Amino acid sequence: MGIFQDVNGLNVLIIGASGGIGLGFVKILQQYPQINQIYATYRRRESAVNLLTIPQVKCLPMDITREQEISQVIATILNEIKHLHLVINCVGILHDEKMQPEKSLAQVNPENLLSYFQVNSIGSLLLAKHLLPLFKHEQSSIFASISAKVGSIGDNKLGGWYGYRASKAALNMFMRTSAIEYSRKSPKTIIVSLHPGTTDTQISKPFQKNVPPEKLFTVDRTVNQLLTVINNLTIADSGEFFSYDGTKLPW
Repeated sequence: MGIFQDVNGLNVLIIGASGGIGLGFVKILQQYPQINQIYATYRRRESAVNLLTIPQVKCLPMDITREQEISQVIATILNEIKHLHLVINCVGILHDEKMQPEKSLAQVNPENLLSYFQVNSIGSLLLAKHLLPLFKHEQSSIFASISAKVGSIGDNKLGGWYGYRASKAALNMFMRTSAIEYSRKSPKTIIVSLHPGTTDTQISKPFQKNVPPEKLFTVDRTVNQLLTVINNLTIADSGEFFSYDGTKLPW
């Protein structure tokens, strides 16, 4: 059994659903008959056109680096429903017009490091802080954050990508520590970090040339693989770091 079999009338929140894996989750979960309501967040309206046209999904603007906006979104949801069963944080940054992953120490920039940590690490911790009231119920619930295998300290054999690696390692620690507190305050909630594999999205586009074709996943494949992992989780898995194939990754 799993959350999609155990709970009918699931309420879902997808954070960072304007494109890529987040939008993929919304589109696929919308087809699940067990789902009661899907909430989805986006940062910029102009980049969320595909999300905003999906019927019956409640879309809310939110910048994950602003705690007040997180609090407001949670308050809005609490006004409509009392329980969430599945929350997936898909927000992450690897590069943008000003920032590229570092190839050497010479490229390390303090401002970029702060951006990596604000988006990739602290956002999920703030979500864990504010979501607690919506998870305090008697049914099973899951809070999953999209991490990355390069955030594994034990698996790091190549070096480089200082900010991205460290921010994902910090995310994993935040989730594991949150899971310990949740085990006391919301014991039916499972908190995990998930590695999606290399997915054909904008975030991976500049780095796909050395990826074997069989290791470059479509968004639909990634989402379905991660939903299988999510559905197989038990409370004993809370605080762990899983790959898309269900294997546990080293810290």
